Amino acid sequence: MQTSYPITSKSHEQGSQMENVLEIRNAYKRFNGTKALCGANLTLQRGHWLALVGPNGAGKTTLIRSIAGRVRLDTGQLSLFGQQVDPTRASSEVLRRRIGVVPQDLAIYFHLTAIENLFSFAAFHRVDQEDIKQRVHWALEWTGLNERRNDLAGDFSGGMKRRLNLACGVLHQPELILLDEPMVGVDPQSRERIWDMLNSLREKGTSILLTTHQLDEAQQMADRVIVLDHGCEIAEGTIDELILQTVGEDHQVEILLREQPTSPLKIDGLSIEGLRVRCRMIDIAGQLPSLLANLKEARCEVQEIRIHTPTLRDVFLSLTGRDLRE
Repeated sequence: MQTSYPITSKSHEQGSQMENVLEIRNAYKRFNGTKALCGANLTLQRGHWLALVGPNGAGKTTLIRSIAGRVRLDTGQLSLFGQQVDPTRASSEVLRRRIGVVPQDLAIYFHLTAIENLFSFAAFHRVDQEDIKQRVHWALEWTGLNERRNDLAGDFSGGMKRRLNLACGVLHQPELILLDEPMVGVDPQSRERIWDMLNSLREKGTSILLTTHQLDEAQQMADRVIVLDHGCEIAEGTIDELILQTVGEDHQVEILLREQPTSPLKIDGLSIEGLRVRCRMIDIAGQLPSLLANLKEARCEVQEIRIHTPTLRDVFLSLTGRDLRE
């Protein structure tokens, strides 16, 4: 039985009147002369999932930390829930209480039990005393850790620690969750459970900003994607929009033959290297049968067919290159 995310009617009513929960304009930040952000822009709408991807050192974590208030921008505008953030005013701290932060490094206490961690973070997030027990009970059920609630967090597996880490970051029912590489070192089963947990939050209207190197998961889960490089966004849109803008929507088709053709294949658009025949197609269902018929007519026996559909990974490599960044 799945436990619902507890949302108070007051919290939901406050958020429903705003279209954007987060806006960043012309964000700049230097660390000891090194540029971390160079005019970055970002907009996240209520209830949407935005993935922030980029090479190492692109500025993703700096951007997340600036939103959370852990880094102060040199210049730029940051708005939360329709209000501009001014670090010198107490009102900005009140705005940030409506954010949940789940960092890449585990932010739980290994020497405390699961339930002790949850009660500690509930107090840290200033959860009302009358709601704490309900929230902690929900968190234990939501994470699947109820039977391990009295065990030390330090004895948990990597996936269990990540689930507890996530629960501690959302106990106060944030309207916006910042996730910085939440799946580092997580096995496939725990990864699936965590995505289910996050989806249950999004279904209740929670907005999510995710930084990740897992491009397949970003493609599957995000409504929109921003590609960040050298401290600024170089592309933004839905997966289909990004593919169309960069690598194109053609499918790459590779056919492996059992034997080399005895005579040249006179088929337009083919690239032949040994036993491999390659081409690009827009309409697989309409074009592939004709190609296979032509190969059969040329007495070429087909051993295997591979079809590659453009993905976010292709977009990422097209925009940022293939060189390793440190």
